[in-house]
Amino acid sequence: MTFAKMKPPTYQFQAKNSVKEMKFTHEKTFSPEGETLERWEKLHVLSYPHSKNESSVPVFVMLPLDTVTMSGHLNKPRAMNASLMALKGAGVEGVMVDAWWGLVEKDGPMNYNWEGYAELIQMVQKHGLKLQVVMSFHQCGGNVGDSCSIPLPPWVLEEISKNPDLVYTDKSGRRNAEYISLGCDSVPVLRGRTPIQVYSDFMRSFRERFEGYIGGVIAEIQVGMGPCGELRYPSYPESNGTWRFPGIGEFQCYDKYMKSSLQAYAESIGKTNWGTSGPHDAGEYKNLPEDTEFFRRDGTWNSEYGKFFMEWYSGKLLEHGDQLLSSAKGIFQGSGAKLSGKVAGIHWHYNTRSHAAELTAGYYNTRNHDGYLPIAKMFNKHGVVLNFTCMEMKDGEQPEHANCSPEGLVKQVQNATRQAGTELAGENALERYDSSAFGQVVATNRSDSGNGLTAFTYLRMNKRLFEGQNWQQLVEFVKNMKEGGHGRRLSKEDTTGSDLYVGFVKGKIAENVEEAALV
Repeated sequence: MTFAKMKPPTYQFQAKNSVKEMKFTHEKTFSPEGETLERWEKLHVLSYPHSKNESSVPVFVMLPLDTVTMSGHLNKPRAMNASLMALKGAGVEGVMVDAWWGLVEKDGPMNYNWEGYAELIQMVQKHGLKLQVVMSFHQCGGNVGDSCSIPLPPWVLEEISKNPDLVYTDKSGRRNAEYISLGCDSVPVLRGRTPIQVYSDFMRSFRERFEGYIGGVIAEIQVGMGPCGELRYPSYPESNGTWRFPGIGEFQCYDKYMKSSLQAYAESIGKTNWGTSGPHDAGEYKNLPEDTEFFRRDGTWNSEYGKFFMEWYSGKLLEHGDQLLSSAKGIFQGSGAKLSGKVAGIHWHYNTRSHAAELTAGYYNTRNHDGYLPIAKMFNKHGVVLNFTCMEMKDGEQPEHANCSPEGLVKQVQNATRQAGTELAGENALERYDSSAFGQVVATNRSDSGNGLTAFTYLRMNKRLFEGQNWQQLVEFVKNMKEGGHGRRLSKEDTTGSDLYVGFVKGKIAENVEEAALV
């Protein structure tokens, strides 16, 4: 599919109860260097596309997980085209897509197929939107919101079947093939290449394939660093009922590479007997902190041994992130695209002393130890934006027995990023369409404590998003974020020349919204 010969889009918006027609045309030209230059011509009173407000926060929308099919083609291109047109009309800055390792390199080592993504990039460019691309080195399936299954590349699964220690393992010996264990990051276990080399070769191939688009339509590259693309251990896997909210999860340090690293670390500080295994008293996935000796109020977590173990376990995660981001920076430096990485919003048991669920995920964050400042500093070292989830959640919405505080956690991360000088971006953790969730994101952004947001990515584009009330909420939210969180509620009959108004979905855009609902 090619869009090269298509006319630049011209959109017409009709104001309700108004004889004025408001129009803008969008023209695209190409410079000799291959850059796309866009010119917006405004007719009558519609000001578009951006507010000049410096505190304006661009909103992106995540595309479906199966945007590119297993055969490597763009999924439902007609519905995607309509969806992108509707999103553009709503004032959205762009969209986010996963570039799945399991799709792109599935036919063999260094045999990359980017064609489905090339189709998407052309379509996104045609609509004057931007694209955030996630280098997704994890499997899709088995976690919250996963609606399809995309395993790791078959040749990688073949290596795992020969050597099961390549994946994360818990104390019962349960293996998790969501993501390659960081314990073997520097070991040539993938047909002569180390995992870090494999990830780097994948990113380099992406840069070479889309050289003319990176820094233009491709505005951001997010580096996946663990399960769900997040820098963490897979401590709370939902598949097969292994874990259930608000369980504490389990430490993932029992593959032979992690065990060998733990032993070496213990020997280096003269505590050889501490290196034989992970904590024996840390309970099981579905336990609560007080069920365990390790995580209870005055548990082992606060002992000399607990501190030793957590320094090693969280340190390995930091080292993994540092290596991957260092490589990504070398590959994409000078491309004009932002680099980002994602950190999970693990808000349950945040109000306890041990923060058990954060500890098993690799974040050494307790009542007396800040786990997010070292992560923020590491991101800042590489000039990488820290993307944090659960921005939409309120403490009062959570079950009491889970001791949650998403608001407290977000504030802590805002403060850590401000202290480290790191840019902060946000996402919602769960699908939400209500004004309360959108309002919480707006409030978080304009809060005086810590960093505001440089961007927000909404999870996720699907059929429900395009339903009347949900769509209206999104349009209002986009406008509020453009105004730095200080926007007023939109009127359905706003003909005053503001950037956008809800009424326009009743005209041509409404047709696109209806067609987009087929996505």
